[in-house]
Amino acid sequence: MAQAQLPAGYTARPLDPSADLPAVLDLVTACERDLHGDAAAGADAGELSAVLARPGFDPAADALLVHGPDGSPAAWAWTDRRCECRVHPAHRGRRLGTALLGWMESRAVEQGVGKLVQVVADLDATGLAMLRTYGYRPKGASWLLEIALDELPGAADPGPGPEGITVRPFRGGDAQDEHEAHRVVEEAFADWKARRMDFAEWAEHAVHRETFAPERSPLAVSDADGRVVGVALALDQPGTGDGYVDSLAVDRAHRHRGIARHLLQHTFRACRDAGLSRCTLWTHSGTGALDLYLKVGMTVRYTSVVLEKSLPA
Repeated sequence: MAQAQLPAGYTARPLDPSADLPAVLDLVTACERDLHGDAAAGADAGELSAVLARPGFDPAADALLVHGPDGSPAAWAWTDRRCECRVHPAHRGRRLGTALLGWMESRAVEQGVGKLVQVVADLDATGLAMLRTYGYRPKGASWLLEIALDELPGAADPGPGPEGITVRPFRGGDAQDEHEAHRVVEEAFADWKARRMDFAEWAEHAVHRETFAPERSPLAVSDADGRVVGVALALDQPGTGDGYVDSLAVDRAHRHRGIARHLLQHTFRACRDAGLSRCTLWTHSGTGALDLYLKVGMTVRYTSVVLEKSLPA
């Protein structure tokens, strides 16, 4: 089993999801706010729990929690095709990141993974330089976009949708809506995602999260057959004034009809009516959706670089 070669005074142990989740959330939140300021959203417990519940992922073998000489959490890392390493701002400059990068790559080779992917904020110049030094190369970009809801034009009424399409709210807890949303999202992103999620895994990342906001998650339904052909799934972001669009997807046969734009407008209005000041979402260069978001008035808040490295067999 791969071992991390840590600086003197630091210790690592396998992650215990039930006991260590609060410490990891605090650590990731500290990293985000050190990089993006106090207004940055904190770590999301639902997203972290979903990562640790990935099929085949074993937290006892595939994740590490590092403690410093004083016993406080200093860093954590995980690897499973994708990988992530976070070092607490108070413990940087001691080569913890380099040590954990070596562990992630060694563990990935043990897992039989041929390539590792990491996503790093473009503001993290040190992290980007380290990864490039160790052979990671850019393969794309991700953007966090935002729109100020008090600047929406007029009453922000989306008006009539595309012909033959009815938009309605997601029925929270409704199994049919959940499975229809899963189908639309997974089919829409099949071309650029490394693998498809089955319903159980996808739901943990989306509609079964505590922060899922069905009242702000419109569905586009075909009047002809009652089939769901588009979804915008929204999440709460506790501690911020932001709403968040986790997924926006439209069935291939119904694209280029303005459905995605119409769904976004419904979500923006619902977020505004809930008293939120902004709505945000992430998009990846592989989806080709950036222009859509810019055209509806969103602007880029943060940019991240997607890096990839091929590993030895």
